[in-house]
Amino acid sequence: MVPVLTGRRTAWLVALLPLLFAGALIGLLGEAEHDARSTDALPRGADSTLAAQLRDRLPADDASVAIVLWTADEGALSQAQLGALQQQATGLGQDVALVPAQDGTAALAVVPVEATSATQNADRVDALRTDLDRGAPDGVTAQVTGPAAVQADLAAVFDGANTRLLLVTAGVVALLLVLTYRSPLLWIVPLVVVGAADRLSAVLATHVLALTGTAWDESTVGILSVLVFGAGTDYALLLISRYRDELRRHASRHEAMALAVRRTAEAVLASATTVVLGLLTLLLSLVPTTRGLGLACAVGVVVAATFVLVVLPAALVLFGRWVFWPRVPREGEVSIVETRSLWRRVGDRVAARPSAFIAGTLLLVVALGSGLLGIRTGLDNADQFLDEPEAIAASERLAQSFPAGTSDPTQVLTRADGQQVLAAVEGSSVVDSARITAQGDGTTQIDAVLDADPGSSAAADDVRTLRSDLAGFDDTHVGGTEAETIDERDGAQRDELVILPLILGLVLVALVLLLRSLVAPLLLVATVLATFAASLGVSWWVFTGVLGFDALDVGVPLLAFLFLVALGVDYNIFLVTRAREEAVEHGSREGMLRALAATGGVITSAGILLAAVFAVLGVLPLVVLAQLGTIICIGVLLDTLVVRTVLVPALALRLGDRFWWPRRPARPSATLGG
Repeated sequence: MVPVLTGRRTAWLVALLPLLFAGALIGLLGEAEHDARSTDALPRGADSTLAAQLRDRLPADDASVAIVLWTADEGALSQAQLGALQQQATGLGQDVALVPAQDGTAALAVVPVEATSATQNADRVDALRTDLDRGAPDGVTAQVTGPAAVQADLAAVFDGANTRLLLVTAGVVALLLVLTYRSPLLWIVPLVVVGAADRLSAVLATHVLALTGTAWDESTVGILSVLVFGAGTDYALLLISRYRDELRRHASRHEAMALAVRRTAEAVLASATTVVLGLLTLLLSLVPTTRGLGLACAVGVVVAATFVLVVLPAALVLFGRWVFWPRVPREGEVSIVETRSLWRRVGDRVAARPSAFIAGTLLLVVALGSGLLGIRTGLDNADQFLDEPEAIAASERLAQSFPAGTSDPTQVLTRADGQQVLAAVEGSSVVDSARITAQGDGTTQIDAVLDADPGSSAAADDVRTLRSDLAGFDDTHVGGTEAETIDERDGAQRDELVILPLILGLVLVALVLLLRSLVAPLLLVATVLATFAASLGVSWWVFTGVLGFDALDVGVPLLAFLFLVALGVDYNIFLVTRAREEAVEHGSREGMLRALAATGGVITSAGILLAAVFAVLGVLPLVVLAQLGTIICIGVLLDTLVVRTVLVPALALRLGDRFWWPRRPARPSATLGG
């Protein structure tokens, strides 16, 4: 197979045909579309999920509402202004009524929004805002909030977002490849190959999701692109680094590439397989969109690894050595492994006092991880956006003049007698007011305004109390934002308990099979765990002290753990597979030092690139993606610059042959323990 990839007569076919095939699929199929469901982001079987399912039975014109808020620019609303607002409210719908606030400074109206899709909902809210701006009397500001407006503003975040994210990601990768290779030419080849893999991944992943009936959302393709660019470029860096080394030993670039592929394929395949298995554990999540993200990203990693191991070698050998210009590798040059490179000097320092370096890095990791003690999870609507949209600003202003839960009432959905359930809701000690807002197909929706402020712990307690008060009614469920927040947090905790141990187990098994060792895999998994804990702790300080966040999104810890563990294993595999190869001839101690010298540069470049790529998620003004990108960025840098450079080599040097137990890859006479 390898001779076909790198052969003089076949390389151009191997390079060209997959790219043409990818282009044809991208052009013919495009990304699949899907109809979002109200339960896509809710945990399976939760009370709020069952409420959403009942709400979907209601007529479309009663499916959502917007709340129009008029506020006086100065003082209270005059009688003339109230009269004009009454006329404007009447024009919004036959049953729309103006409700003035007791403080006289504001008035509101609840407007049904008929929409069958998120796009249509956004269009209706935009049209409503335009009409209100034109018709509001002088001295009055009109804003739109409520569930429909929040959904519309969330959709606006992703308007063109995937294209913007793709362009920024590709730009960052191109810049870092230029800096890594210090060549005006070489970077183009891996960028084109990985870019093609990214676009093909988006098409294949969305069609796989559509065929399997798996839900996904607007952020799925964006995260997929970041992962494909990050992982694919990492694999490309490893391959090209080994290719450069082999060019110094062989006159034929075809022979050099064949050897480079053989010696990197195991590491890339092992890494990709581990990442894919880790991503597939998300299929056990209770949340449909989380399952979709795992499946989509698994498809992306498979495509990325395939393109790097098949298309990239063939594409590179089509060019001569000149593609590395101005640093062209020549046959007979000394390999970096044989020189006193920066990473060899670092390794020698670690080898002189491995125990001290182990103690020092562990103390650093513990100190950084101390931030874990203060972490809180759970974001309300007001905290979801980096830039506050109109719906959130209007909701906060509405709470100053009306009961706190007016802008986003808790919803009770029932198939029992609607009037009896309404009486029970009104009789609950935690409800300020309640009314029937929709009926149809045997289902009744009751909107209840709770006493507590939205997003507070008291509001969560009120939802639990209301659920308890309605427990006697069959097929009656409490939904809405507050109820969904509770259920999302409970679902996230369940997912963490099930998925996190499984990810660790899969990673451990993969390392045991790859290294045919027990000690090394256990230590490597422990270092990855330590990296995750430290990065999460540091990130919490950044979130609270610099960015002003009050909590983590409930889904962030699981996704951050998955990406950091799976991608952190990449660098473990890159280092230890090379160390095992070198140890056979040079012994365990010298093998690890030579491996660090050979891979230190490429691992550092790959880590910096991957960290930068995930930081690009901050391009989107969503707090959850900014948090995820920050944690992974910090974790990858910590893993690359400290754990993989110092801690893992120190452990291997301290243990000697015992690091590889029960396998002995090195000659006993060449091994130096301690």
